[in-house]
Amino acid sequence: MVKDHDVVGLGNTIIDLLVEIEDHKLLEMDLKKGEFHLVDEQRSKELLEKINLSQFKIKTVPGGSSANTIRGIAMLGGKVILYGKVGKDQHGETYVREMKEQGVNLRINHDSSATGNAITFITPDAERTFSVHLGAAIKLKKEDLLEEDIKRGKILHLEGYQIEGPTRETVLHAITLARKYNTLVSIDLADPGVIRRNKVFLQDLTLNYADIVFVNEMEATEFTGYEEEQAAKEIGKQSKIVVVKLGKRGSLICEKGVITRIDPFPAKVIDTTGAGDCYAAGFLYGFCQGWPIEKAGKLGSLFAAKVVEQTGVVIRNLDGDNLKKEILG
Repeated sequence: MVKDHDVVGLGNTIIDLLVEIEDHKLLEMDLKKGEFHLVDEQRSKELLEKINLSQFKIKTVPGGSSANTIRGIAMLGGKVILYGKVGKDQHGETYVREMKEQGVNLRINHDSSATGNAITFITPDAERTFSVHLGAAIKLKKEDLLEEDIKRGKILHLEGYQIEGPTRETVLHAITLARKYNTLVSIDLADPGVIRRNKVFLQDLTLNYADIVFVNEMEATEFTGYEEEQAAKEIGKQSKIVVVKLGKRGSLICEKGVITRIDPFPAKVIDTTGAGDCYAAGFLYGFCQGWPIEKAGKLGSLFAAKVVEQTGVVIRNLDGDNLKKEILG
């Protein structure tokens, strides 16, 4: 069986808007500072209109957990496919154009709903306030998936956010296809809240279907009740490879019960958004190339260190070949 694509990803394809804003302007948005707000389409439109009418400094970047990982793998030279759904609007056009420019093969359809967005309001004290509207992203259906793509992929990569709501059926269908064609299944569990609300489902998924599991330290504890290394070993009883991301303390990789500790790379941290997604990109790229687990982990760690030194998950100014050379020598 020909496996000529490294990773096929499914994700909530949303546009990231990074908005630098003064505190008093944030108050006018009627958002509680420092908190995460999941908003409906009408509220999202109101916020976008206020942003457009004001002279804010805005950075626009294609986002979503799986999408960040997939375009990171593409930047490193991997062959990737991304599935998602956007609206028939300017943000949807921007999303598709920029992802194509970054070497991602897209299977993104358009929906009548607005393109999903994640607005990050950044006040002068660097505190972040979030407004998220998933929009068209949750309209990704199992009928949108092409069996041949998953058949030809080495890895199917999923994000935990999609196991809630209507996209759960799509995720399960993709996993069924992956199992049919011996495509490995990788999942980033995404968020402690997602785990808390879906623990039984995720335990079944990791036990029976997931080959590679990514978590951070908080997610690992929420999922198992154990701290870091013990949590990695516990999840490792169910999945072939477990990666516990520890931020500035590096990471742990558990394979067949053996723990490998990956040291962090030095970084001047500005924004940790997307660091875990880019770690996954480096790791999955190295894994697909047959690298030893330790070197794959080091590439993930280096990639994450480079991303946190800027605002937003911006990878255009990074050189994939240089990152790989730093690891391989």
